[in-house]
Amino acid sequence: MSDFAGMEELLQDFLLEAGELLSQVDNKLVELEKRPDDKNLLNDIFRGFHTIKGGAGFLSVDNLVTLCHKTENLFDKLRNAELRLSPELMDSILAATGTVRDMFGHLSQSVQPGPAEPLLLERLERALSGQPLAPSAPVATPPAVPLMAVAPAETPAPNTATGIDDINWEALHAALTGVAPATPATPVATPENSEPSASSQLQNSVQEPPRSGAAPVLDNGNRNSAPQQQTMQKETTIRIDTARLDQVLNLSGEIGLTKNRIANLKSQVLHGKTDPDTLKALDLAVNQLDLLVSDLQNAVMKTRMQPIGRLFQKYPRLARDLARQLGKDVELVLSGEDTELDKTMIEDLNDPLVHLVRNAVDHGIESATERAATNKPPKALVTLSASQVGDHIIIEISDDGRGIRPDLIRRKALEKGLIDAETANGLDDRQSLQLLFMPGFTTKDQISNISGRGVGMDVVKTNISKLNGKIDIDSVPGQGMTITISLPLTLAILPVLVVRLNNQSFAVPLSMVREIIPIRQNEVQMVSSRATMVVREEILPIRSLATLIGWENREVPRYGVLLHVAENTFILAVDGFVGRDDVVIKPLADIRPKGISGATLSGDGTIVLVLDMEELLTTVPNDTSKNLFARAA
Repeated sequence: MSDFAGMEELLQDFLLEAGELLSQVDNKLVELEKRPDDKNLLNDIFRGFHTIKGGAGFLSVDNLVTLCHKTENLFDKLRNAELRLSPELMDSILAATGTVRDMFGHLSQSVQPGPAEPLLLERLERALSGQPLAPSAPVATPPAVPLMAVAPAETPAPNTATGIDDINWEALHAALTGVAPATPATPVATPENSEPSASSQLQNSVQEPPRSGAAPVLDNGNRNSAPQQQTMQKETTIRIDTARLDQVLNLSGEIGLTKNRIANLKSQVLHGKTDPDTLKALDLAVNQLDLLVSDLQNAVMKTRMQPIGRLFQKYPRLARDLARQLGKDVELVLSGEDTELDKTMIEDLNDPLVHLVRNAVDHGIESATERAATNKPPKALVTLSASQVGDHIIIEISDDGRGIRPDLIRRKALEKGLIDAETANGLDDRQSLQLLFMPGFTTKDQISNISGRGVGMDVVKTNISKLNGKIDIDSVPGQGMTITISLPLTLAILPVLVVRLNNQSFAVPLSMVREIIPIRQNEVQMVSSRATMVVREEILPIRSLATLIGWENREVPRYGVLLHVAENTFILAVDGFVGRDDVVIKPLADIRPKGISGATLSGDGTIVLVLDMEELLTTVPNDTSKNLFARAA
């Protein structure tokens, strides 16, 4: 039986409020270390911790109350000038807040947490009595970022993906529509020879990694025996501005009125009233309903939007703890915290950003000696910012550290056998920086408990790609490096251009499309045995969609879509177009074909496959379309 039977609602309310308060306390503690004499900051910290203690006392969580009380006494002595803040004292305080966060994890499982580590309580008592704290290693190893350890094994290798012709279309249609096929579907073979059901075939392939809490300053050991699965859970609640809900309610009412109007006009038409005025009124009502549904769709999407600052506030503590461990003086500067992003995307961004912040502090920032030798200020800056540009969110992680040389990256990739000499010689500086995302790549010669295994940046890119995002690197040796992430505002609805190949529809993300052009055979030129066309004085390669996905070329394509994918600009040759559409994507898991990121349904109920152009381009040679156009010529 739960330790909190009958109090689940109160417990969840406490955890939600106390969790936010604790995150604010952590960030203010990092600020306090820079301004130890700021009484207002100390009072804010004291009040926050006192509120947490009060809630824990109401729920009779005695071990949490005991720890909060001792830490609160330290804050009281600091604000009364009875103690002086030192790095060792701050380490102990942050160890206490880290333990409080761990206790919240046990409470989320409705389990009473055990007492805090005796060593931590002893250090707090010594600090309260004014005894000096030993300047021992202040920061224990921050917990390993889950995506670095397990995600590579979960990422399917592109070369083992199912072919498009092997898809179980009936099972796919059933999973998309929720309607069982008329005849039993033939199971799709998986690498393990399993037989997944239609529902399991469309599981969400982007699983949230465990949330990474603030790194504890002291090794708290295994003081509690409750399971740790709470870090794997997604938040199931969301805070919404009531004005947004009012807008949804008003639109729902207007849709109801318009629906009644359409029903009335439909009845008139069915009874033979088909004069021009009635038909015009019906057309206007349908158009009005279309506009209202679009407005409602946008309003509902806004209810899912959350400020990214709720995610950013986790990282100052993380950067501070890691910098202390490495003996560096680093300040993390945040900006654009009010930028809004879809809640599910914020959750899935956590671990990639944790890794990038850790990377900046560990790899990017030099030691104090190196910074002094290059006349840089002792305090290094790492900046984490967010902004909205059009229908995309731009997140930047930049540092003023040593940067990285593209030639060094090429040499390291050669040494590790990730590329050959011919490939290395053909890479420019921008392409060389992209080698950082290759599996197994690392610039570290020795493996540490923080980095050096080469299983980090490739997983970061994989996770960003799953969010339909892009990641880019810009580095100036000796001055620093900037990593830029571009993400759509939401994953729920994707604007696409629907094209046709034979009798199958495919969707291309509209963000990649530049224009649609006709392919005239007299304009196709063979350059180095590759089909090309000149578009506004620029020679662009032509890539046949049929060849990219492994289908037989039945006829020469007549139309092309000018695409810009990553660093590639080319013409995608197709048979025809259906048009632009806003679709809801169903991700594919066990039956995911190569080069297909998901599926959706068109207005007539047929299945539309959403293309993963980046994967197609990386798994198919560049000259795949030459034979088709060479025959036509």
